[in-house]
Amino acid sequence: MTIRISLGHIDRYDSRVATFAHQLGLTGVQLHTPDLLPGADGHWSLAELKALRERCDADGLSIDGLENVPVAHFWKIQRGLPGRDEQIANYRKTLRNLAAVGIDLLGYNFLATYVWRTDMAAKGRGGALVTAFDLDAAHRGNALAGYRLTPDQPVDEPITADQMWANHQYFLDAVLPVAEEVGVRLALHPDDPPVDEPLGGVARIFTSPAAIGRAREQAGGSPSWGLNLCLGTVSEMAGEQSVNEVIDLLGPSIFYVHFRDVRGTVPRFRECFLGEGNYNPARVIRRLADSGFAGFLIDDHVPAMIGDLDTWGDTSSEAYCSRGRAHAIGYLQGVLNGLALDEPDETRAPDGRLTRPEVSPSP
Repeated sequence: MTIRISLGHIDRYDSRVATFAHQLGLTGVQLHTPDLLPGADGHWSLAELKALRERCDADGLSIDGLENVPVAHFWKIQRGLPGRDEQIANYRKTLRNLAAVGIDLLGYNFLATYVWRTDMAAKGRGGALVTAFDLDAAHRGNALAGYRLTPDQPVDEPITADQMWANHQYFLDAVLPVAEEVGVRLALHPDDPPVDEPLGGVARIFTSPAAIGRAREQAGGSPSWGLNLCLGTVSEMAGEQSVNEVIDLLGPSIFYVHFRDVRGTVPRFRECFLGEGNYNPARVIRRLADSGFAGFLIDDHVPAMIGDLDTWGDTSSEAYCSRGRAHAIGYLQGVLNGLALDEPDETRAPDGRLTRPEVSPSP
């Protein structure tokens, strides 16, 4: 089974990012609320999606998926506020427009106060900068508050876990029929950090393998619902044990993977380089392959190495095309090659040995 790597979590797409992808030997990209999709009318329009697709095609890169519509399109849906039906109607328009330009995957989250960190410049291996979370310091606020997907709308009344579950069900009931009709898949990102305590006045619900299984039940077996397996977030739950539980539970319903890791589990952890965190990357990739996973891996948050501009709070292409990101992608490429999972199935002999196709000599 072939598992591929896509250049992922791209906020600012430009020629520099496209060149970076090609230099790393990648042919696909995954974009994260990209700046080329402003969505001024409350949804991603057909014209702007078409322009994005044509831009990537011209750069020789396929769009493997998009993730997270702008927060202005979604925050009332997450909080269950008046106006959510209008946002849902616009979300349906986005799904139809995605399908019309041949993009069949959209990631989403249900983090009403978004991702939380208490330190955006903690020290990692060799002094590399990483992000960290400590629940004891969360009362001071979110160190990621300035990030463009962190909502600035105040939470007027606390929102309980029961309310968040109901809001998620309301969303799925409204959008999954359209997703199924047009052939677009929706992939849920678990809650980061996966703590049961409310953050910013809102409960978090996708905080355990069991909760992720409940989300699948809410989707009623729809082929258009699946998981964006953020390995960092899931390993924050209980290390490799929780990662294995989710892979075994979801298997083919894992649509793609955020490949990052942390050291430690809630209530405190810090991000790290691949290979020094809570799980063994090679074991996890092998388990994914054995589970029937047929999606792609993306690099995600990466440490800022010497000469790099910042951790993932800086969304500029200059910060994005970093040594830390190149290290993460090269690491994953090496693991896939070593496990022979970057080769098409037809190159395998019946006994499992890898048989490489004939290559004609250059003229």
